[in-house]
Amino acid sequence: MDPVRLDPVSVLPVLQVRVGDLPRKVIVVGDPNRAARAAEKLDNTRELGSYREYFSYAGDYNGVEIGVVSHGVGSAGAAVCFEELCRSGVDTIIRAGSAGGLQPNVVDGHLVIATAAVRNDGFSPGVVPPEFPAVADHDVTTALIEATGDAGRPVHRGIVLTSSVFYPHSVLGSALPQWQQAGVVAVEMEAAALLIIASLHRVAAGAIFAIDGNPLLERDEQMSGYDPHRDIVREAVDSMLDFALVALASLS
Repeated sequence: MDPVRLDPVSVLPVLQVRVGDLPRKVIVVGDPNRAARAAEKLDNTRELGSYREYFSYAGDYNGVEIGVVSHGVGSAGAAVCFEELCRSGVDTIIRAGSAGGLQPNVVDGHLVIATAAVRNDGFSPGVVPPEFPAVADHDVTTALIEATGDAGRPVHRGIVLTSSVFYPHSVLGSALPQWQQAGVVAVEMEAAALLIIASLHRVAAGAIFAIDGNPLLERDEQMSGYDPHRDIVREAVDSMLDFALVALASLS
């Protein structure tokens, strides 16, 4: 079965954006405020639509038309956004998000480029078999690596864990130590869903993350001291958005 594509004059039912208004290249972020921050970096910015946690913008960056869309927290809701973007005919998507470091050398203010994602997202098992991998597009990943070549801060790349759990509980405990032992670089909540949906639609997708803590290094697996609003994180997020825009524009 061929991937679904919608008529340009139709309106996406959840994003509430006219299909023909969406640029072919899009950055997706969880936080609507972060979407607004990214949109401010564009020229000729315009708001395309908003509904629930989904805020959509379009503008120009280095002469390339780019969209910015927020998708909220967690893979199930984010997957609605990713699916509608792919159905609209978008050809490239980069997720620019925050993540927790898992390896001891991945700490606050660092960046991580995902090469693939562990599918512990709670969504993708309902879409594809468990053996199907969530792998970032090679060209998108290469563009992110090149964009961060002179980042001025440490940049890591590798497999990330997409988890459906943010705050763990003592009944089952945390699985993070086993993923650290397996070499997973960081943990976040939506990348696997993006990579799976993009793959099904033959859309190029990748992801870059700003690290906002390391629960294992900080011995805080219950996330009781989590604070993503510190300056070191805010500055890393701003840099991440710049690099994502540079990478996306370079793929035109």
